[in-house]
Amino acid sequence: MTVMHKVAGELAQSVTCQLDQDQAVFAEAGTFRWKTTNVSIETRLISPKGAAQAAQKGGGLLGAALATATEVGKRALAGDSLAFQWFRPAGGSGLVSFAGELAGQVRVLELDGNGGWYVQRGAFVCAEDGIDFDISFPGMRVGARAGEGFVLQHFTGSGTLVVAGGGSLTELDPASYGGKLQLHAGAVAAFADSVEFGVERAGTLGAQAAMTAMFGGQSLYLATLTGSGPVLVQAALHRTMEEDNRRETPAAGLLGRL
Repeated sequence: MTVMHKVAGELAQSVTCQLDQDQAVFAEAGTFRWKTTNVSIETRLISPKGAAQAAQKGGGLLGAALATATEVGKRALAGDSLAFQWFRPAGGSGLVSFAGELAGQVRVLELDGNGGWYVQRGAFVCAEDGIDFDISFPGMRVGARAGEGFVLQHFTGSGTLVVAGGGSLTELDPASYGGKLQLHAGAVAAFADSVEFGVERAGTLGAQAAMTAMFGGQSLYLATLTGSGPVLVQAALHRTMEEDNRRETPAAGLLGRL
């Protein structure tokens, strides 16, 4: 079921969701802004879908504990906050508002069960409780080279998903540019799971590559997105990714991870 919503603002946007009696959303810790008094807020170590799946599998308290530990472990690897916040209305419809980690635009995505989205750390805002949350590992070598690109959040299922980016969000499709795009890893906010994520060296090794890494504010490697599907690119980089790039010199950064 689609959550009714309203996006407000221009380059610093928020999204207000109207939750009916049978609806709920879960959110990244820190994205909540305001709510009506009839909407409850709970902080838990597992997503609503994960809790439901644990209950279906049985196992009682032990099964629930194992499911929680698995999800918390995945989020710890991703560098995310360990807990989700759950929001549910009581006694009728209620309103709850969210905004992204960085001042910027939000994008409301409707998943129909036929495809999902990969979301970069810090870009997830909230999702309807029918959305499945998981962590995706593009590969150890890929992740080492991309810095933050090693672990991505993966959302599937049916319902409403809200993501946000720093500054303005631009939607691109690699298919419109020869089937492949190269991006700064910190500029990737989210992309459809029909698109393949990878990493490649930005040119050949040499004096110019060293100059780029040391003084150009860019690492030796670029994220690549290949195939066909929507890609959301953010104008402002996440601070952690900017700091990673500044530290990654040819002598002490990415080359040391090869």
